[in-house]
Amino acid sequence: MSAALRDRVEEALAVPVAREVANFAGLLAAERSAAAMLFYGSNLRTGVLDGVLDFYALVDGPAETGLWPRVSYHEWTCEGRVLRAKLATMSLATFHAAASGVLLDTTIWARFSQPCALVWPAGGENPARARVTDAVCAAIRTAARLAAALGPARGTQDDYWRALFRATYAAEFRVEKTGREESILSMNAAHFAGLLPLALADAGLAFGTEGACITPQMPDTDRRQVLRWWRRRRRLGKAYNLVRLVRASTTFDGAARYAAWKIERHTGVAVALTPWRERHPLLAAPGVLWRVWRGRRALEAARRDLRA
Repeated sequence: MSAALRDRVEEALAVPVAREVANFAGLLAAERSAAAMLFYGSNLRTGVLDGVLDFYALVDGPAETGLWPRVSYHEWTCEGRVLRAKLATMSLATFHAAASGVLLDTTIWARFSQPCALVWPAGGENPARARVTDAVCAAIRTAARLAAALGPARGTQDDYWRALFRATYAAEFRVEKTGREESILSMNAAHFAGLLPLALADAGLAFGTEGACITPQMPDTDRRQVLRWWRRRRRLGKAYNLVRLVRASTTFDGAARYAAWKIERHTGVAVALTPWRERHPLLAAPGVLWRVWRGRRALEAARRDLRA
């Protein structure tokens, strides 16, 4: 691994976050006996505490078998303000393997080639910090090699990242607005500026430069190998992510509370959480949606009366 890429990743991981985020991460880390906590998503970029904070808890131990990560929803009241978090938990060994492209998963290396912060442990030398840095470098390296294989023969750095994110979003079973890759690049311009050449060099892939354009010099045999690797993951991507979503619907700790908060946030209709709804969120969903529909109609009628 080149010192240049590692230094860049260490600097990115050390970006300061709000005190509330760091404290929340510490509480979640203690609950999970985590070796490290990563923070990512739009809240990292904006610094706001609204919505749901996204964390990954990385734990010691062997790589998981079966599907991962385990997902849970958490709330914490800090100085009178309720903070909400979605937490994905997995072993650091699995995280590193996925970031390296060894596994069939496409989400880890695509997600963590984007900005993330190591919010726990805080500061100082720590074995977990070094391992997380290694894994994030591996994610960026994996993403860069595929970007070079998918992108044009010659283009700007954004052209290659754009090709990468367009392909990975298309391979996953989730709904994203058209042009999602454009917003990723525009909102994180500083993160991606100059990152691709560092990653290509770290991956041992030569390239030429001319002004703002680069020309990856990937031999045809290497390109075919990378594209074969990608085609296999692309074929399985939607099915693999669908199975994960189905599993998460039955194992998502706090799913009912998370859904109730989302419904009230987007519709204005409060959902009463009963013990039965907490235990059986899927079975409760039809009745809850019926009540939400009726509640929205009642709210709209009340607004019309006020305007009359």
